[in-house]
Amino acid sequence: MILKQVSRAIFDAGVRAVAPEACVARHLHISGSRLRAGELDLDLDQIRHFYVAGAGKASAAMARQVEDLLGPSIHDGVVVTKYGHGMPLEHCRVMEAGHPVPDAQGMEGAAALLEMVSRAGPEDVILCLISGGASALTPAPAEGITLTDKQDTTRLLLGCGATIHEINTIRKHLSRIKGGQLCKAAKGARVVSLILSDVVGDDLDIIGSGMTAPDTGNFRDCQTILARYRIWDRVPEAVRQRIMAGIKGRISDTPKPGDPLFSKVSNRVVGSLSDALNAAKKEAHRRGFNSLVLSSMIQGEAGEAAKILCAIAREVRSSGRPVSPPACLLSGGETTVTIKGKGKGGRNTELALAGAMSLAGTDGILLLSAGTDGTDGPTDAAGAFADSTTISRAAALGLSAGDHLADNDSYTFFLALDDLLVTGPTRTNVMDMQVLLVSG
Repeated sequence: MILKQVSRAIFDAGVRAVAPEACVARHLHISGSRLRAGELDLDLDQIRHFYVAGAGKASAAMARQVEDLLGPSIHDGVVVTKYGHGMPLEHCRVMEAGHPVPDAQGMEGAAALLEMVSRAGPEDVILCLISGGASALTPAPAEGITLTDKQDTTRLLLGCGATIHEINTIRKHLSRIKGGQLCKAAKGARVVSLILSDVVGDDLDIIGSGMTAPDTGNFRDCQTILARYRIWDRVPEAVRQRIMAGIKGRISDTPKPGDPLFSKVSNRVVGSLSDALNAAKKEAHRRGFNSLVLSSMIQGEAGEAAKILCAIAREVRSSGRPVSPPACLLSGGETTVTIKGKGKGGRNTELALAGAMSLAGTDGILLLSAGTDGTDGPTDAAGAFADSTTISRAAALGLSAGDHLADNDSYTFFLALDDLLVTGPTRTNVMDMQVLLVSG
């Protein structure tokens, strides 16, 4: 029980470090009429109109900090965030939409963003606030593509084990707003993007599907990805037709690096998983643990990642390598789950369930895997806790860990044990974190 409470405190410290308000405040400063956004220095008196365009789970909280700084200087603003992640704003319209599968509300939000941006001109500034979730929250289907086409394609991609890099490569080529295309609508206005990263490597063209960043992918990549996961023949016909038209050069690709379109665009990452892990490490050290960040780039199947992480924890327990107990091992990233069953769960509860099976019989180790956004897949949990007693406690309730894992039913498993972590919306998003505690 003590390890469970401590792991939660360490996780919370990491989440606090990437609170949207704090991330924006660190990178956006105003002094008199001068506005500094990172290394960019702007004179507000020389700006005709100042617009705020937000998209993502953290965008409303980011916009609140911008309003605190700029207030009446904001001419107009539109923020599209996930259901339950909005908050009252004075100068920006907040619109909530579906995630991870896009919906009609998201289409309305994307249309509102494009309409507002299209009113800007060369003497205006558009401050974009982009965070994880922006891709699903702002569907703007390309010509010939319907919302249903995008929904069906998204479900297939989410269930096949594709990475977020691969999913967003597809999304960009089915959209009128992603892959740098928001800048097309800006008509020469200066675009300044503050970005909260939720992708491994902090790739600007992948976060939120790179609304304001040049795209490094192409239509051929889309076909390759869909074929790799054997879903090329399962995506809607309109999607296949568009991709083939792009490959044959009949329709334009997304804007690429070097395009003059980006000459007045500045993109800056203001918060990432590394920030969260560093803060979590400090909290663990403060609590007396020898702390080590293993990686901020964990990818692959959740179950396989769990085996590796738990193997390292067992090594710490038995030999004191690579750090001696009491120890806190930290990692994070974005794993995937290839859905084969019909149960309920997300990648974090699945990782925790596989971890519980690896830890069975090894005392003194606890694993917490959770999403920093407070959401794990289609559930109300952020993740789950697992330790050496998880499997035996489940067996006493008549639960088979192997059966639940095979059915992708990890949420139901941990709900019965009261080992889910439920935080509610954190209004930030820098992927997932794992906290492994090894007692002394």
